Amino acid sequence: MRGPHNIFRLIRTGATLERTGAMSIVLEALNAPRPLRIIARLLCWPIKWLGLRGDKSMPAVTRALSALGPAYIKFGQILSTRPDLVGGELANQLRVLQDQLPPFSVEEAKKTFFNETGLLADETFDNFSEAIAAASIAQVHKVRVRETQEELAVKVLRPGIEKAFRKDVDAFYLIAGLVDFFAPFARRLRPVEVIEHFEGIVLSELDLRLESSSASKFKDTTKADTGFNVPSVNWKLSGKRVMTMSWVEGIPLGDLNSLEKSGHDKFALGERVLQLFLNHALRDGFFHADMHQGNLKVNSDGEIIAYDFGIMGYIDEYTRRVYAEILYGFIKRDYKRVAEVHFEAGYVPIDRDVEDFADALRAVGEPIFGMDAANISMGKLLTYLFEVTARFGMETRTELILLQRTMVVVEGVSRSLNPNINIWKTAQPIVENYIRKSIGPKAVFKDILQTARVVARFGPRLPNLVEKILLDHSEKQEKKPTGFANLPYVSIAIISAFLGALAVNLLSNF
Repeated sequence: MRGPHNIFRLIRTGATLERTGAMSIVLEALNAPRPLRIIARLLCWPIKWLGLRGDKSMPAVTRALSALGPAYIKFGQILSTRPDLVGGELANQLRVLQDQLPPFSVEEAKKTFFNETGLLADETFDNFSEAIAAASIAQVHKVRVRETQEELAVKVLRPGIEKAFRKDVDAFYLIAGLVDFFAPFARRLRPVEVIEHFEGIVLSELDLRLESSSASKFKDTTKADTGFNVPSVNWKLSGKRVMTMSWVEGIPLGDLNSLEKSGHDKFALGERVLQLFLNHALRDGFFHADMHQGNLKVNSDGEIIAYDFGIMGYIDEYTRRVYAEILYGFIKRDYKRVAEVHFEAGYVPIDRDVEDFADALRAVGEPIFGMDAANISMGKLLTYLFEVTARFGMETRTELILLQRTMVVVEGVSRSLNPNINIWKTAQPIVENYIRKSIGPKAVFKDILQTARVVARFGPRLPNLVEKILLDHSEKQEKKPTGFANLPYVSIAIISAFLGALAVNLLSNF
């Protein structure tokens, strides 16, 4: 339930960070200004007794986030992929949050399996292992089917996880509401809409039927991708709180020592992760939006195996083209075109000057390209770009939040495998290929054909629709002069008839 009672939740957050010793570490890792550090410590120190103790065997930050709950753990998972932002030591500590959290009992998992499928685990499987991975929302068990001896992975939601997430999201709504009310200058960020977007993601992640559907679709859209694989869903053994998939052996992408010992090329893997993500986002408009090291493994054939499909991203064709053109413009250092794309998409108010915006974008791009490969960062680019677009009145694009966040996470994964990876050089062939296919003459013809198909579906209804428009207009124009008054509507009728005929003609040839 949303409301002021969530203030205590926020107070406990600060108190927990202070009590566990995580406050100073986090502020230092994020390079917070000294005055902010002093104020934060002064506010939280007197109330630290209200904070949660957490597991004392864990490092401070991991201990604090684990104690605070699943939403905070998700935040820690993201930071674990960004050693360039929080430092290598803290990033390594936070990787524990990806799939090494304390598990719940096997008996509880079997009980959930029975409630969801109506099948007894001990009768269905010869073996039901202890949890082999335990994350913030669910844990995974390895099983062997009694009849077929097939090995499967069974994912089971944590008991009470829905209620726990609800509490965290309610607190986030309070923060967003306070920002919206007390900080008018920040309203362009649309904080409430951002939390609504996050809530939608969380709710879908808590229904494993939706995750099973996403996994199945993702396998279909990526089946032709070389060096990439998605396990198959076993629908008969899945439900709302249980998902069963084929078992695939592999080395976690975060286990660098094992990757080296097995002879895998870490540099090639780093490039492939980034290029796969861009292909899925631009080519398919459907991408894995939680691609941290805990959800990626490498099998003996060198294939990257993806897991955990609770958070998937969708981008429509138009947004993909905008995103690709912005990336391509930065790659080519064509800042005028990047500025024009922002205006054409309606991202920046039309009363602003295009040339001024292009000059501001140049100030964003040139310092990035002046860096060596090890320091070129998509995260830094997005930070600088955010600052510039804020000055030109651009509102937060909620449809791009997940895409931007995942881009930062994927960059972190790639850089953990290859610290010197050149993000732009790696991304360039994927973006260029998409640009050629989506903005060239073939794409124009494809757009026309698609429009014609839509018009054709309405073909039989066009006469009635036009007649209705004319009748409605006539009633409104009873007391006004006639003559050319109906000309626009006659034009609509003529154009509609032409498009209908064109659609029928085109469709007859396909």
